[in-house]
Amino acid sequence: MTRSATSLAYFGPAGTFTEQALLSQPDYAAAKRHPLATITDVLEEVRAGRADLGFVPLENGIEGTVPITLDGLVFDFDLLIQREVVLDIHLALMANTGTRLGDVTSVLSFPHALAQCRKFLAANIPAAQSLAAPSTAEAARVLSESPEATTAVIAPPSAADVYGLVVLAEEIEDHPENQTRFVAVASAGVPRPSGHDHTSIVCFQRADHPGSLHSIIGQFSGRDINLTKLESRPTKRGLGDYCFVIDLEGHIADEVVADCLRDLHANQARVKFLGSYPAAGHHGPGNRVEAEQSWRQADDWIRSLRAQISEDGT
Repeated sequence: MTRSATSLAYFGPAGTFTEQALLSQPDYAAAKRHPLATITDVLEEVRAGRADLGFVPLENGIEGTVPITLDGLVFDFDLLIQREVVLDIHLALMANTGTRLGDVTSVLSFPHALAQCRKFLAANIPAAQSLAAPSTAEAARVLSESPEATTAVIAPPSAADVYGLVVLAEEIEDHPENQTRFVAVASAGVPRPSGHDHTSIVCFQRADHPGSLHSIIGQFSGRDINLTKLESRPTKRGLGDYCFVIDLEGHIADEVVADCLRDLHANQARVKFLGSYPAAGHHGPGNRVEAEQSWRQADDWIRSLRAQISEDGT
């Protein structure tokens, strides 16, 4: 079971995809929510104890990792992932009332959102300048407070209602299967195994030498542990010095996972544990039920075998 919260900080303002994702979780939706201007602010709020949980975007299926979040968890904050949430992403182009698509000379949005709509922008308003904003919803809020008639924003469709804007075009993302993965983080605690879990770690090498990555990957392949993500990140200590961020299937409570992490800890310069938590996705709940049933059947089988052990040693 994952940790619930009475106080939850999230990457705001109102109308962001982050807010949509957290509202999809009934217990998080019931918490006292605090929208903050930056991802770093959210992580700091949790570290300082002013919020039980922080909720931030971690990875997009098109543009990849959100660097501010990942680097914050790897280098700057000692927080643990409690849950992951995957949200389908649909983006809209919106503007103040009276603005037409042909009037637009600049487009304001979060850099990941701008990147996810390159084809639409190139085909429809190729001369428009792309401008970065702290978040999609912040872009919508700023435009709503300005009479500017030649600027449009890319944001979630819901932001148009929140900030009184007019939608010029819907579903403008380049890839219809676009999704973003969000995570809830806390200062301490590991959710108990659910039967369908992910574990996230960071491996720092003792030295960069031939076969160093293979020595890490071999620990997983030798135990038949599936990796769902492997990403290198610069350690900030010099050009060519990298660490490896790894997501794997399983939970720290699983003996095979614990044994693998034990070997990595003994042989690498440092291993940072980012958390074990229920895996997201449409098949997650069903997989957890199936795993629980399989575990109960296996446990019954083990008990039946142990019941046959002779008490007198013969």
